[in-house]
Amino acid sequence: MGLRQAVAGAVGGVLADQWKDFHTVPNGLPSTAALFAAVPRGTNAGRSSNTSASTNIISNGSKIVVPEGYGLLLMQDGAVTAFVAEPGGYIWESDDTHSQSIFAGDGLVSSLIRQSWERFKFGGQPGSQQAAFFVSLKELPDNRFGTQSEIYWDDGFLGTQVGAVTRGSYTLKIIDPILFVKNFVPASYLQPGQVFDFTDLDNAAASQLFSEVVGSLAPAFSLYTNDPGKGNRITKLQQDSLGFAQSLSSAVEQGYQWKSDRGLAIVKTAIVSIEYDANTRELLKTVQRADALAGARGNSNLQASVAQGIQSAGESGGAAGLVGVGMASGMFGAGSLQQPVAPAADDTVTQLKKAKELLDLGLITQDDYDKLKAKALGL
Repeated sequence: MGLRQAVAGAVGGVLADQWKDFHTVPNGLPSTAALFAAVPRGTNAGRSSNTSASTNIISNGSKIVVPEGYGLLLMQDGAVTAFVAEPGGYIWESDDTHSQSIFAGDGLVSSLIRQSWERFKFGGQPGSQQAAFFVSLKELPDNRFGTQSEIYWDDGFLGTQVGAVTRGSYTLKIIDPILFVKNFVPASYLQPGQVFDFTDLDNAAASQLFSEVVGSLAPAFSLYTNDPGKGNRITKLQQDSLGFAQSLSSAVEQGYQWKSDRGLAIVKTAIVSIEYDANTRELLKTVQRADALAGARGNSNLQASVAQGIQSAGESGGAAGLVGVGMASGMFGAGSLQQPVAPAADDTVTQLKKAKELLDLGLITQDDYDKLKAKALGL
């Protein structure tokens, strides 16, 4: 009985596998799907006679359609045999005994009798395994990262260690599909009906990538803020999605060899939030104040401060107070208000020079100058 069933099964399977088929992308795929098996369309809509073909055999002469944005990976008995990166329709041609088809002109004897004998030896199953997989060549979105506590890095702009809690997302791209399948994808996903998705919480391999990205954030922040080409500005992180992606990709490569070992690369990032620790927030406030006092704006602020000081000195100490303000501000000549000078000796000549400088700068009136001159000369 067992022998008869095996023979019957072998012949029946061979007949079913003679039909040419039409393989393409399955329906209902998520946008984050990275790898999945090609599915035959011959059994759709109830119009096909091919309803019992083997799941691991592709009949010789079958057509495989590769859509835009995907590559086609072919495997024979667990080994990668070919890869196609261009979209279009392709004809499957195989010399394997189990793929022979009478509809492909392989002959009745070779395609039926020989296959039946081979399958008889394997209990009615094909003694070979053929598979076609689609690999996404697009940017795969919605890969998230986040830290539960502060991470710290040496910041080139602030010149000290910086700490923050951050979260965001990145897009991932498979840049070497063969390397990706050989070195990273678990065997459980190289089966019909399985979808490898980086955002799948049940995908242990994808969870490992999440952990590696979180572990690379501190080195990535350090690479970014210490790169003179990016302006050394920590505050630019959230606006520079491509620049930070390069830093994050470099940090991941240094730590985990995504490109060289797994054929993966981070393309873009989106930092949703950065919450700096208390010390970093105080440093950033100091930097903002320094920025506000730099250049022309700082010169204007200094002139306003001097004018306010002159007004206060005039209210409290008269003309003598004005001389004190001029000496403290260190202003002389027709130059900028930002040029300090060494303190001068407190004598009559120095006081008169300072008063004349204040008059020339327009900071005191002629009447104020005359009063200062009279007081200095004891008149």
